[in-house]
Amino acid sequence: PARRRRRHRRRRTIPGLDITPLVPAGRQLIQSYGGGRFRIAGQVHQGSVLVFPERTLPWPVTGIDGITLDSLADVTASGQAADILIIGCGPAFLPVPKGLREGLKAAAVALEWMDTGAASRTFNVLLAEDRSCAAALIAVE
Repeated sequence: PARRRRRHRRRRTIPGLDITPLVPAGRQLIQSYGGGRFRIAGQVHQGSVLVFPERTLPWPVTGIDGITLDSLADVTASGQAADILIIGCGPAFLPVPKGLREGLKAAAVALEWMDTGAASRTFNVLLAEDRSCAAALIAVE
């Protein structure tokens, strides 16, 4: 009887791929969110936050009714203004408060509005691209 030859396939090993974005030291990379807090650049922040590439500030906003041009004054202040402001409006997408987009546009800031999870991830991507951005993030449970 004829012998069947077994084919031995060589297994190719693919080195592990690190998909962590390269972010310069000191940048405020958002590492996690939830439970009413954020972990940003190794620090835990309770409650909502304003995140800039090089610093994070507490933001006393708990819902979209608190998102106003006044509550975003740190973002639009002259000399600190970001080109893009990402707002995380909470656990689910809700409509942008009336007049907010126009007010930010007048301050030369483009608004990107999304839920807090998407906003956190988007901020990290823009940070890795070294874009002029800031994030205003409502804490979620």
